[in-house]
Amino acid sequence: MMNPLRLSITLLLAAGTGVCGCVSIEGERIVARDLAQAVPAFAAIPADTALGYAPAPGARRIFHINDLRRLALRYNMPQPSDGELCIERVMEPLSPQRVIQAMQDTLGNAKARVEVLELSRYPVPHGQIRFVRSALPPGGGAPVLWRGSVLYAGERPFAIWARVKIAVPSTRIVAVESLPPGRRIERENLRLEECEVFPSARSIDPSLDQILGRVPRRPIAAGAMITVNLLDTPKEVERGDTVEVQVRSGAAHLKLEGLAESAGRRGESIPVRNPITNKSFSARIVDKDRVVVTTRLSPSAKGPKE
Repeated sequence: MMNPLRLSITLLLAAGTGVCGCVSIEGERIVARDLAQAVPAFAAIPADTALGYAPAPGARRIFHINDLRRLALRYNMPQPSDGELCIERVMEPLSPQRVIQAMQDTLGNAKARVEVLELSRYPVPHGQIRFVRSALPPGGGAPVLWRGSVLYAGERPFAIWARVKIAVPSTRIVAVESLPPGRRIERENLRLEECEVFPSARSIDPSLDQILGRVPRRPIAAGAMITVNLLDTPKEVERGDTVEVQVRSGAAHLKLEGLAESAGRRGESIPVRNPITNKSFSARIVDKDRVVVTTRLSPSAKGPKE
């Protein structure tokens, strides 16, 4: 354990410490085999004997002469006369190829063009490079700074960054003609165009299934790209539609036709006119061109009571 051994920890820069060289390790613990690389006497104790925690990436841990003597006494080893022992984590330069691969994996597109303009200049620990899509800044072809991390020792993050230009192959859905609000979009109203775009941090390009059958919220000009946020689900009933009216009075049901006097969606109530009596009543939309009225009318009635 650390406290009984009273091993000192010193965070050092790469130079100016007076310690010549360091033993590089990858694990979370410093074990006997690590110290044995510099002090052969430590090979006399079991190789997996834990002697302390590994330093943080970029830091060093120094075993001073008194620390080594206490360890020698604890494990019945010969006492060292002088010297110090330095331990550091294995570090490596950040590889542009690995960064590109990690970004392509995040974007879910192996054909995404990623041009690395600049990378973190400091070494990184061994581990998995990860970039999160939600951390991708907006860009329109200009370079962006995308921050990520190297996951080491399980899930510990070591911060990195890369300045990159990204272009992802995409298929745009474009309006062939002007589309007015409320008009259902059919396949003949659309064309597909291959292009390269800067990826959005969250949104994904829509598919035809997400576009067909929906209606524009506002006018869409011919040649404009269509996205889901421009569309709405169509109304089940439009103004002027002939609708089937189901009248329910207790256990008795009857049906008649009516004319919708306004548009609406499922669950909404709209005014409906009885073409025979020319009177209007409120009915709730239950399906495409179908509405329902709950009333106390007798089964022989011809329509809802006014």
